[in-house]
Amino acid sequence: MTPNSIFRQAVLCALFAIGAVACSSTVVRESGSGRSGPVAVSKPRPGATVVVRRGDNLYRIATDNGITLHDLAAWNGISPPYTIHPGQRLRLYPSGTGSASVAASGQSTRRPEQASSGSGGRTAAAAPPAAPAAAPVDSGLSWRWPADGELVSRFANGDPTRQGVDIAGRSGAPVRAAGDGVVVYSGAGLVGYGELIIIKHNDQWLSAYGHNRNRLVAEGAVVKSGQQIAEMGRSGAARDMLHFEIRYNGKPVDPLQYLPRR
Repeated sequence: MTPNSIFRQAVLCALFAIGAVACSSTVVRESGSGRSGPVAVSKPRPGATVVVRRGDNLYRIATDNGITLHDLAAWNGISPPYTIHPGQRLRLYPSGTGSASVAASGQSTRRPEQASSGSGGRTAAAAPPAAPAAAPVDSGLSWRWPADGELVSRFANGDPTRQGVDIAGRSGAPVRAAGDGVVVYSGAGLVGYGELIIIKHNDQWLSAYGHNRNRLVAEGAVVKSGQQIAEMGRSGAARDMLHFEIRYNGKPVDPLQYLPRR
């Protein structure tokens, strides 16, 4: 990388702390597996490990070995933002799992409340209910939907693969700014986001627009709410759609708590 590109990447990482993709100034090592996209279902490799080398990130190691980022992180006790270090050894299988106990399909084992207890077929007690979600922070902004279309994926707190919402539509459909702001990134340098635009609305709030076919605004552009900034596409995705995120102090929040009901 050139000094300019390293600086630009460092600035981007500071603006947009993406949990699913570790920011690094070194080149990511390719394992030769040929995978280039996220893994849907993990395939554990009992007894297998991999040693982290300089330039690696957890997302790429997981993808190259047919494992989801979430599973690889859980198997190795790694929490967001999924920081790893050269020389660290990672398991490619769940802790305490032998080859005989790994399901052939690679699906996760049943939850405790689904397992039978004894010959009577009684089920174990259900896990305690999850704590209620925290009330959304007041952004003080008037958000608007960035695209028309069907909502095909929702935000899931703590899931690095679902840090926003996906809106399906037709190729070339307009993608609009969800609020007034300044374009702080316009490019394709973040794995998994395709052609991406990031808008800074104020010192605390950002919005991101991924998988575009064509970007219509450059970095530094001042945009107004509702202004078209891109054309919908499938760069880095399996279908034509917009991946949209809202971030507060760099952390993703549920866009549906801020977008108007429709």
